[in-house]
Amino acid sequence: MATSQIETVSTGADKAKIGLAIALVIAAIAGFYLLGKQGQVAQWGVLVGGLAAAVVVFGLSESGKELVAFGRDSWKEVKKVVWPTRKEAIQMTGYVIAFCAVMAIFLWTTDKTLEWLLYDLILGWKK
Repeated sequence: MATSQIETVSTGADKAKIGLAIALVIAAIAGFYLLGKQGQVAQWGVLVGGLAAAVVVFGLSESGKELVAFGRDSWKEVKKVVWPTRKEAIQMTGYVIAFCAVMAIFLWTTDKTLEWLLYDLILGWKK
C-alpha cells in the first residue's frame, strides 16, 4: 500500500516568515511611491532594499529552502541535457519547414478537390 505525504507550511514560525516577506514586499512598494519627493535614489534604494530583505526572509523559511533545492536540482537536470549541434538543429528545422509545405499543399489540394466534387459535380453550381 503506497502512502502519500502532503507537505504544507505547518509551523507558526514558517508562516510568520512568509507573512513578514509579504509585508516587506508591500512596504517596499509603498515606500517607493511614498518617497517620490525624496528623489529617485531614495525610491529605488527603498524598493531594492525591501525586496532584497523579503527574499532573504523567504529564503530562511522552509518553503524558501525547498524552492532553492528545487532550483539546484533543476539546474543539475539542465546540465544533463544533450543539446543538438548547429548542423542538427538546421537540419531538423529544414525538415519541419518541408513537412509544413507538403502538408499545406496536400490540404489545399484536398480542399479544392472537395470543393470541385461538391459544388460542381454534386450540386451543379458552376462558377
